[in-house]
Amino acid sequence: MTNSSPASTPVMERENTAPTRTLVIEREMPHPTEKIWRALTEGQLIEEWLMKNDFRPVVGHRFQFRSTPVPGWNGIIDSEVLVAEPNSRLSYGWTSMGLESVVTWTLTPTPGGTHLRMEHSGFPSEESASYKGAKYGWTNFINNLNRVVGGLQ
Repeated sequence: MTNSSPASTPVMERENTAPTRTLVIEREMPHPTEKIWRALTEGQLIEEWLMKNDFRPVVGHRFQFRSTPVPGWNGIIDSEVLVAEPNSRLSYGWTSMGLESVVTWTLTPTPGGTHLRMEHSGFPSEESASYKGAKYGWTNFINNLNRVVGGLQ
């Protein structure tokens, strides 16, 4: 007779393997990468084009983006810096309303300025309200970013 206790029974863990979608927005901006990097990483400038924040471009730094709460949303996005490669690549977690996602910025110098690529990954589908909301929001935020960077000396 074999004794089968819970301690000796292997436990099979399953990871969530559901496919996710990534929102990608790319723009050619007539600004040097250094100016765009400043607007992506300096808290006061981030507030001008995105939201209030306590951001610092240090890997592992936990911070929040804060906006005006609306029904169904407390106005807070919890984040952590994942990558900070000056003038090149920035990535941070973006957790809000139960959705854990990641935003990654990539800056590539071009003869006319900078190719900006923003990827926001982790959406359940392209038809989800979160994906559609992010697409609308990031389009406006990136237009604001371009305006803020254009005003930098």
